[in-house]
Amino acid sequence: MSDEEGLSARLAADLDAHFEDLVRAFQDRLYGFALRLTGSPQDAEESTQDAFLRAYRALERYPEVQRATLRLKPWLYRITLNVVRNRVRRPSFDLVAVDGHLADGLAGDDWRDRPEMVAETMERLGELARMVADLPSRYGAAVVLRHVQGLSYAEAAEVLEQPVGTTKSDVHRGLRMLREALEKREPLLAAGR
Repeated sequence: MSDEEGLSARLAADLDAHFEDLVRAFQDRLYGFALRLTGSPQDAEESTQDAFLRAYRALERYPEVQRATLRLKPWLYRITLNVVRNRVRRPSFDLVAVDGHLADGLAGDDWRDRPEMVAETMERLGELARMVADLPSRYGAAVVLRHVQGLSYAEAAEVLEQPVGTTKSDVHRGLRMLREALEKREPLLAAGR
Protein backbone atom coordinates (compact mmCIF):
# COMPACT_ATOMS: atom_id res chain seq x y z
CA MET A 1 0.00 0.00 0.00
CA SER A 2 1.49 3.37 -1.00
CA ASP A 3 1.79 6.27 1.43
CA GLU A 4 -1.00 8.07 -0.42
CA GLU A 5 -3.31 5.05 -0.22
CA GLY A 6 -2.46 4.66 3.45
CA LEU A 7 -3.26 8.30 4.11
CA SER A 8 -6.54 7.97 2.21
CA ALA A 9 -7.45 4.97 4.34
CA ARG A 10 -6.56 6.83 7.57
CA LEU A 11 -8.64 9.83 6.47
CA ALA A 12 -11.55 7.50 5.77
CA ALA A 13 -11.26 5.99 9.23
CA ASP A 14 -10.92 9.29 11.12
CA LEU A 15 -10.78 12.55 9.18
CA ASP A 16 -10.15 14.83 12.17
CA ALA A 17 -7.35 12.71 13.59
CA HIS A 18 -5.45 12.42 10.30
CA PHE A 19 -6.14 15.66 8.42
CA GLU A 20 -2.99 17.20 9.91
CA ASP A 21 -1.03 14.32 8.31
CA LEU A 22 -2.49 15.33 4.95
CA VAL A 23 -1.47 18.95 5.48
CA ARG A 24 2.06 17.98 6.50
CA ALA A 25 2.43 15.65 3.51
CA PHE A 26 1.30 18.18 0.91
CA GLN A 27 1.68 21.74 2.26
CA ASP A 28 5.13 22.44 0.81
CA ARG A 29 4.31 21.02 -2.61
CA LEU A 30 1.00 22.85 -2.88
CA TYR A 31 2.56 26.11 -1.66
CA GLY A 32 5.33 25.78 -4.26
CA PHE A 33 2.74 25.09 -6.95
CA ALA A 34 0.64 28.10 -5.95
CA LEU A 35 3.75 30.30 -5.73
CA ARG A 36 4.79 29.38 -9.26
CA LEU A 37 1.32 30.22 -10.53
CA THR A 38 0.80 33.46 -8.59
CA GLY A 39 4.33 34.80 -8.25
CA SER A 40 3.36 36.12 -4.82
CA PRO A 41 4.31 34.44 -1.54
CA GLN A 42 1.30 35.96 0.21
CA ASP A 43 -1.15 34.86 -2.50
CA ALA A 44 0.45 31.41 -2.55
CA GLU A 45 0.12 31.05 1.22
CA GLU A 46 -3.50 32.19 1.20
CA SER A 47 -4.30 29.94 -1.77
CA THR A 48 -2.74 26.95 -0.05
CA GLN A 49 -4.66 27.58 3.16
CA ASP A 50 -7.87 28.02 1.21
CA ALA A 51 -7.20 24.81 -0.73
CA PHE A 52 -6.79 22.82 2.50
CA LEU A 53 -9.95 24.36 3.93
CA ARG A 54 -11.88 23.38 0.80
CA ALA A 55 -10.34 19.91 0.89
CA TYR A 56 -11.41 19.40 4.50
CA ARG A 57 -14.96 20.54 3.79
CA ALA A 58 -15.17 18.23 0.78
CA LEU A 59 -13.77 15.28 2.73
CA GLU A 60 -16.37 15.86 5.46
CA ARG A 61 -19.12 15.38 2.86
CA TYR A 62 -17.56 12.34 1.16
CA PRO A 63 -18.64 8.90 2.29
CA GLU A 64 -15.95 6.77 3.92
CA VAL A 65 -15.56 4.57 0.83
CA GLN A 66 -14.89 7.58 -1.41
CA ARG A 67 -12.31 8.98 1.05
CA ALA A 68 -10.56 5.61 1.21
CA THR A 69 -10.13 5.39 -2.58
CA LEU A 70 -9.38 9.05 -3.27
CA ARG A 71 -6.19 9.80 -5.23
CA LEU A 72 -5.05 12.62 -2.99
CA LYS A 73 -2.21 14.18 -4.99
CA PRO A 74 -4.07 15.05 -8.19
CA TRP A 75 -7.19 15.93 -6.22
CA LEU A 76 -5.33 18.43 -4.00
CA TYR A 77 -3.46 19.96 -6.94
CA ARG A 78 -6.78 20.41 -8.77
CA ILE A 79 -8.30 22.17 -5.75
CA THR A 80 -5.23 24.43 -5.47
CA LEU A 81 -5.33 25.23 -9.18
CA ASN A 82 -9.01 26.17 -8.92
CA VAL A 83 -8.36 28.35 -5.86
CA VAL A 84 -5.54 30.17 -7.68
CA ARG A 85 -7.70 30.66 -10.77
CA ASN A 86 -10.48 32.10 -8.63
CA ARG A 87 -8.04 34.47 -6.88
CA VAL A 88 -6.78 35.74 -10.25
CA ARG A 89 -10.32 36.68 -11.22
CA ARG A 90 -10.69 38.83 -8.09
CA PRO A 91 -9.08 42.25 -7.84
CA SER A 92 -6.32 42.37 -5.25
CA PHE A 93 -3.98 44.86 -3.64
CA ASP A 94 -0.25 44.63 -4.22
CA LEU A 95 1.78 44.57 -1.04
CA VAL A 96 5.43 45.53 -0.93
CA ALA A 97 7.73 43.57 1.35
CA VAL A 98 9.96 45.71 3.54
CA ASP A 99 12.24 42.90 4.67
CA GLY A 100 13.55 41.21 1.53
CA HIS A 101 15.68 38.08 1.79
CA LEU A 102 17.61 35.66 -0.37
CA ALA A 103 16.11 32.33 -1.26
CA ASP A 104 16.16 29.66 1.41
CA GLY A 105 17.81 27.28 -1.03
CA LEU A 106 21.20 29.00 -0.79
CA ALA A 107 23.34 27.03 1.58
CA GLY A 108 26.98 26.64 2.42
CA ASP A 109 29.76 29.20 2.68
CA ASP A 110 30.66 29.41 -1.04
CA TRP A 111 27.92 31.88 -1.96
CA ARG A 112 29.18 34.45 0.55
CA ASP A 113 32.42 34.70 -1.39
CA ARG A 114 30.54 35.62 -4.58
CA PRO A 115 27.59 37.86 -3.72
CA GLU A 116 27.36 39.21 -7.27
CA MET A 117 26.92 35.66 -8.60
CA VAL A 118 24.20 34.98 -6.02
CA ALA A 119 22.44 38.23 -6.92
CA GLU A 120 22.63 37.46 -10.64
CA THR A 121 21.37 33.90 -10.12
CA MET A 122 18.51 35.10 -7.94
CA GLU A 123 17.63 37.75 -10.51
CA ARG A 124 17.58 35.17 -13.33
CA LEU A 125 15.47 32.75 -11.26
CA GLY A 126 13.07 35.54 -10.40
CA GLU A 127 12.83 36.53 -14.05
CA LEU A 128 12.18 32.93 -15.07
CA ALA A 129 9.48 32.61 -12.39
CA ARG A 130 7.86 35.82 -13.69
CA MET A 131 7.98 34.45 -17.24
CA VAL A 132 6.27 31.24 -16.12
CA ALA A 133 3.66 33.28 -14.22
CA ASP A 134 3.11 35.41 -17.35
CA LEU A 135 2.33 32.41 -19.54
CA PRO A 136 -1.34 31.94 -20.36
CA SER A 137 -2.72 30.01 -17.38
CA ARG A 138 -3.40 26.90 -19.46
CA TYR A 139 0.26 26.52 -20.41
CA GLY A 140 1.74 27.84 -17.17
CA ALA A 141 -0.20 25.38 -15.03
CA ALA A 142 0.80 22.46 -17.26
CA VAL A 143 4.51 23.43 -17.21
CA VAL A 144 4.54 23.95 -13.44
CA LEU A 145 2.75 20.68 -12.71
CA ARG A 146 5.05 18.67 -14.98
CA HIS A 147 8.46 20.33 -14.63
CA VAL A 148 8.39 22.14 -11.29
CA GLN A 149 6.16 19.86 -9.22
CA GLY A 150 7.33 16.70 -11.00
CA LEU A 151 3.93 15.18 -11.65
CA SER A 152 3.66 12.64 -14.43
CA TYR A 153 1.77 13.67 -17.55
CA ALA A 154 -1.11 11.43 -16.42
CA GLU A 155 -1.25 13.07 -12.98
CA ALA A 156 -1.01 16.57 -14.49
CA ALA A 157 -3.79 15.68 -16.93
CA GLU A 158 -5.95 14.51 -14.04
CA VAL A 159 -5.33 17.78 -12.16
CA LEU A 160 -6.13 19.82 -15.25
CA GLU A 161 -9.12 17.60 -16.05
CA GLN A 162 -8.09 17.06 -19.65
CA PRO A 163 -6.67 14.25 -21.79
CA VAL A 164 -3.00 13.31 -21.42
CA GLY A 165 -2.32 14.27 -25.05
CA THR A 166 -3.69 17.76 -24.45
CA THR A 167 -1.53 18.10 -21.35
CA LYS A 168 1.59 17.03 -23.27
CA SER A 169 0.74 19.58 -25.95
CA ASP A 170 0.19 22.34 -23.37
CA VAL A 171 3.52 21.56 -21.68
CA HIS A 172 5.30 21.57 -25.04
CA ARG A 173 3.71 24.88 -26.07
CA GLY A 174 4.42 26.44 -22.67
CA LEU A 175 8.08 25.41 -22.85
CA ARG A 176 8.32 26.74 -26.39
CA MET A 177 6.84 30.07 -25.27
CA LEU A 178 9.35 30.23 -22.42
CA ARG A 179 12.22 29.41 -24.78
CA GLU A 180 11.12 32.14 -27.18
CA ALA A 181 10.77 34.66 -24.36
CA LEU A 182 14.23 33.76 -23.07
CA GLU A 183 15.75 34.08 -26.55
CA LYS A 184 14.27 37.57 -26.81
CA ARG A 185 15.61 38.49 -23.36
CA GLU A 186 19.14 37.16 -23.86
CA PRO A 187 20.23 39.87 -26.33
CA LEU A 188 18.88 42.48 -23.91
CA LEU A 189 20.73 40.91 -20.99
CA ALA A 190 23.95 40.63 -23.00
CA ALA A 191 23.69 44.29 -24.11
CA GLY A 192 23.22 45.41 -20.51
CA ARG A 193 26.51 43.87 -19.35
